[in-house]
Amino acid sequence: MPLTQDQILRFLQSVHPYDALPQDTLDSLSGQMTSRAVASGDLIYDLGDELPGIFIIHDGEVEVADENGEVVSHLGTRNTFGERGLLREGRAVTKPRAVTDATLLILPAKAFRRLIDTHDPVHRFFDRSRTDKQSKQRRQSLATTQVDTFMARAPITCAPEATVRDAAILMRDHRVSSLCMTEGDRLVGILTTRDMAGKVVAEALPSDTPVSDVMTSNPITLAPSSIGSDVLHVMMEKRIGHLPIVEGDTLVGIVSQTDLTRFQAVSSAELVRELAQAADAEEMRAVTKRIPQLLLQLVAGGSPHQVVTRLITDIADTATRRLVALAEEKLGPAPVPYLWLACGSQGRQEQTGVSDQDNCLILSDDVTDADRDGYFADLAKFVCDGLDTCGYVYCPGDMMAMNPRWCQPLSVWRGYFENWIAKPVPEAQMLASVMFDLRPIAGDARLFGNLQTETLAMAAKNSIFVAHMVSNGLKHTPPLGLLRGFATIRSGEHKNRLDMKHNGVVPVVDLGRVYALQGQLAEANTRARLVAAINAGVLSQSGGQDLLDAYDLIAETRLEHQAEQVKAGQAPDNFLAPAELSEFDRSHLRDAFVVVKSMQSAIGHGRGMLG
Repeated sequence: MPLTQDQILRFLQSVHPYDALPQDTLDSLSGQMTSRAVASGDLIYDLGDELPGIFIIHDGEVEVADENGEVVSHLGTRNTFGERGLLREGRAVTKPRAVTDATLLILPAKAFRRLIDTHDPVHRFFDRSRTDKQSKQRRQSLATTQVDTFMARAPITCAPEATVRDAAILMRDHRVSSLCMTEGDRLVGILTTRDMAGKVVAEALPSDTPVSDVMTSNPITLAPSSIGSDVLHVMMEKRIGHLPIVEGDTLVGIVSQTDLTRFQAVSSAELVRELAQAADAEEMRAVTKRIPQLLLQLVAGGSPHQVVTRLITDIADTATRRLVALAEEKLGPAPVPYLWLACGSQGRQEQTGVSDQDNCLILSDDVTDADRDGYFADLAKFVCDGLDTCGYVYCPGDMMAMNPRWCQPLSVWRGYFENWIAKPVPEAQMLASVMFDLRPIAGDARLFGNLQTETLAMAAKNSIFVAHMVSNGLKHTPPLGLLRGFATIRSGEHKNRLDMKHNGVVPVVDLGRVYALQGQLAEANTRARLVAAINAGVLSQSGGQDLLDAYDLIAETRLEHQAEQVKAGQAPDNFLAPAELSEFDRSHLRDAFVVVKSMQSAIGHGRGMLG
């Protein structure tokens, strides 16, 4: 039986890049698509055939062979094929064949080309030159990135009078390919594995030969302020693979060809690919441990904060979906439909280098108590434990699907929201704030669609609830002190620092949530909420743009702080010392906080807009 338009629409909402399209565009696409059932072994089209459009696999598996009959791809649900030929002359350049019975969706060629021309996410996804462009961008990013971003700190050293045997043991034990020779902190030479092979082994020198006899004295060095292109040029010109980094005569780091390769290799797409193929949570942890390096690379490359946090959140989404899939492999198929959702920063697609987990489960109303307390409790524990293993630590407030309160049938969830809105006591305000940031991650998204629409409409109509949400949203205030200063933390381990989360981005997050409530806007991402609020007239153009600019500055300052910590070999956090900023940056940051405070004041006095 052919798929209905509603079924196609729900499916498209789970497929990238279509999930990034506006709802009206998705509605139009779902009406233009047709479905085709193919049997196992069927040839879908042959080389040279005129293509009717682009194909998306709804269910089943497909093998794609080239003109020589070699299988080049094995595709499954949500995968696309046919775009290569379609973007050339409209004729097939491969031969796809169904491996199993399958259902395919076909978007007509004309509609597909129009989509590429009018929507950037689709254009970027299908642009055949994107790999070359991305490689070029990575090279440019490396070439212009300061050396202290990717150098290895605290390089392994030894004294010049040490023996070559001592040096070999150090290299082996620390798994390094070079040693820096120092006298105190002063660099006097370098010894590499190539030196050991060519000067020691090849010449059959005794193992007690002093390192000073075979090391390269007074090696070529660079300063930490050098950029990647300086390293590349020196290495190519001098044909060397290791460059010590010094400040004056003091050794502060070293860069090897491996460091350059590692810096270029970290990408969100690669981490997503590895997570999607991971066998267990331990294997996934090895992948997520590289997120700080990704953050550093993205920030160093000048990526906007909304791009950095979206890419980092995509990794959390993939980890969650993989854990859900592994749970189903272990527990068997779910007894009833369910939906795993994220809230908090993951729900808003705003994760940084510091994230705990906030999630919940919505179950079909057909679920039994036994299934909820058995299968779904086990699934929730498996996924939450796995996320904790991956570094997304347990939520301090127990806002997790493994808490039975947040693993409930749809009717119970509907009752939760109705009660919170009808009786906005402090706990209800807090819970509603968290739950208004919900975003589906894995499972049947239909369980959330109507609930979200109904809740937004119900909440917006209740002026008392809106007033309480506004009040709740003003509890986090920007850290403004007297005399154009900052109100820093007064005591504890973070004394004299700014909390760039709770007093920085959270006040804007709270404002965005209130604007979304007032305008019944479905967006969960804070920046998207602000843009939608401007477009809907909830925010004035001038006031909204000021708030957007302020938010961008605050969020990017927070990320730059975390990137500096990663660069220094520290765990990233949200606590910034104003003294670390230049006077210029401090002034601009304070001005941004002033804008946020002004917007809080406006909405607190019943004015949704600031002129």
